[in-house]
Amino acid sequence: MKLFIPQNYQPLLDVNQTEKAIKLVKDSFQQDLASELRLRRVTAPLFVMKGTGVNDDLNGIERPVTFPVKELGDHMAEVVHSLAKWKRMTLADLNIAYGYGIYTDMNAIRPDEELTNIHSLYCDQWDWERVISNEERTLDFLKKIVRKIYSTLLRTEFIVAENFPQIKPILPEEITFIHSEELEESYPTLSIKEREHEAAKKYGAVFIIGIGGVLPGGEKHDGRAPDYDDWTTPTIGNRKGLNGDILIWNPVMETSLELSSMGIRVDKEVLLKQLALTGTEDRKNLYWHKRLLNDEMPLSVGGGIGQSRLCMYFLRKAHIGEIQSSIWPDEMKAICKANRIELI
Repeated sequence: MKLFIPQNYQPLLDVNQTEKAIKLVKDSFQQDLASELRLRRVTAPLFVMKGTGVNDDLNGIERPVTFPVKELGDHMAEVVHSLAKWKRMTLADLNIAYGYGIYTDMNAIRPDEELTNIHSLYCDQWDWERVISNEERTLDFLKKIVRKIYSTLLRTEFIVAENFPQIKPILPEEITFIHSEELEESYPTLSIKEREHEAAKKYGAVFIIGIGGVLPGGEKHDGRAPDYDDWTTPTIGNRKGLNGDILIWNPVMETSLELSSMGIRVDKEVLLKQLALTGTEDRKNLYWHKRLLNDEMPLSVGGGIGQSRLCMYFLRKAHIGEIQSSIWPDEMKAICKANRIELI
């Protein structure tokens, strides 16, 4: 069991205040995000049919929750891991215009997740996707989108502080961009998570570029499925990747906290290249992949933003279970209760 207990932890909001604050954060952030990125809300599925290629494969080893559908001859359905690929298909099905996009409340079950202060069996995030042009498949455009999202984080933090004065704004005015290879060069003896820790502590808020490909040292900064983010296109010299993660420094936990994974999505050529690199070329025959290869989906940029993690950070909570209702080991619940961490 991985559990961190902050020394002398004292929550700034009681349970009732926390529930009100959660609504404030979610309402404020999603409205501002929709305005900033020109997104409109759509309804999303909780499950999709197995074997279509629509579900998010995450790192390729996590098991989705599956169940037979009686009315479909017991064909298997899967609870979504995320809506990374479903969103792009929906852009096409709804005929969303260039420069506009969609967002939705994504609720997922990830039964293989290791339970920690920031990981739960239940995953909730805003999944969003926006139509772009071929000319916008650049690192500069990706940075532009990241800055828009970060400005929404800053405004939300201010709104929280205005309503709950005991919570003080601490985010830096600007987010810092750094490539995963730069982190490897700067901290060659540290682990991936330790590098993230050092970068977030130094800058307060960072966007780590280039996640999914193998670094010069032989490791991946983190895993990415081959069929949504573009992690092989050269962007800075020989450095590759049109995707990344937003991380901030969490003073309560004294570590980095990932709030969002996002990126410019694969085009046909990149999809084929990344399927070949990962030995998953058989996916070309799946429904979703056929649609992309047949030019039935637009070019896009998109990502996911953790709802409970966002609230956890803004409300200065020590455990994601103070924000969302989930299942936790009895030992974890007992330790948390003894240290004033009230799990919902």
